[in-house]
Order: sequence, then C-alpha cells, then structure tokens
Amino acid sequence: MLMHFRNNVHASAPSERAALSSALTPVVFVVDDDVSVRESLELSIRCAGWQPSTFASAQEFLMCPPATVPSCLILDVNLPDLNGLDLQKRIADERNDMPIIFVTGYGDVPMTVRAMKAGAFEFLTKPFGDDVLLDTIRHAIERSDTTRRWRAQAQALRGRYALLTCREREVMALVVTGKLNKQVAAELGISEITVKAHRGKAMQKMAARSFADLVNMNAKLGQRSSA
Repeated sequence: MLMHFRNNVHASAPSERAALSSALTPVVFVVDDDVSVRESLELSIRCAGWQPSTFASAQEFLMCPPATVPSCLILDVNLPDLNGLDLQKRIADERNDMPIIFVTGYGDVPMTVRAMKAGAFEFLTKPFGDDVLLDTIRHAIERSDTTRRWRAQAQALRGRYALLTCREREVMALVVTGKLNKQVAAELGISEITVKAHRGKAMQKMAARSFADLVNMNAKLGQRSSA
C-alpha cells in the first residue's frame, strides 16, 4: 500500500513539473486568418521553446485574457473583421507589455509608418525567413520581460511609499532635495531629532540602503506620477 502511494507520487512529479514549466513559458500570440500560416507559425514557435496561442481573427484574440508571462503578438495587418492596425490601437493601453510584430504580404510605407508610430515592435513583409522571425520574437520576448519586471518593481515601490505617514512623506520630500535636517525641522516646525526619526523610518519602510538610494526612489516615484 505504501509502495503504491510512493509510486503515484513519483509518477505525478513529471506532469507537475511540466505544468509548472508551461505556466512560466513565454507566450507568442498569433492572429492570422490563413490557417496554413497559423499552423506553420505554431510549429516554429513551439520548436523554439515558446508557447504558441493562435487565433483566426482579432475578435477571437480580444476574448483571450492577457498573458501572465512575457509575451508578444504576431499580427497580420489584413484581417476579416477588425484589421491589425485597429487591433493595435484597441489594445495599446491594456497590453502595453506585449510587443507587436506585424506581418503582411501587402505592406506599404504609410502602413508601416502608422504601425511603428503607434508602438509596433517590428513590421515584417512576407516572405521572410524563419530565422528572421524567430530572432524578432526573441527580442520582443526580452522587451516584454523587461517591461514586466520594471512594472513589478514600480508597483512594489509605490506599495512601500503607501506605508509612509504624511509626516514621513513630507520629511522625505525635503531631505531628498539636499536640505539638512535642521533646515527641514525649521520648515516643518518640528525638532531636528524628530526629523531624524522620520527620516530613519522613511528609509526603513522604503527599504533604502543609502540616502542616494532614497533619492533615486523618490525620482522614480515622481516619474511615475507624471507619466
């Protein structure tokens, strides 16, 4: 009985590892109304080690939830319902961590310019080699990963800042400008000792390892607020 239980545990381990690996694998979305193109791209993407997810139309893609891992989108310009350029505009804000690689057999300069100005990662005109596409996908996935990491760090920074009291924020805002503790104390009408205490608490809550670190964090918070 015990042996049977152990065998079941060992037997399930590979499938669990496979599921975990799949959950962490970058996703390459493909939206193209040509089934032969979708099947060809799906095979190439899977062989390269990524997870393909294909759709025949923009509307089908819009029903799919955003990826929770680094991703990119291979998007045909000419689609039967919502064309690729309009789809790009539709998802520009909600999926801005997903670089878009346009592919088309009928590209022209105005179309390319419009796509690139709207933030497209790349614009490929058919025919193109597998090596060109796979290299483009690889760089797009790297961009997506960098964007997601930056977003996570920014969110964590805002979360730590939210823990500060109003007074700690006031002290932090003044000390990062280079003002001395006694100058901050005079401006806020509190004692220098109190300023030091609030400054120490602010650095502790912000997980700042040094004063320079605190200054950089404040700058990032300011950039995020004005973005």
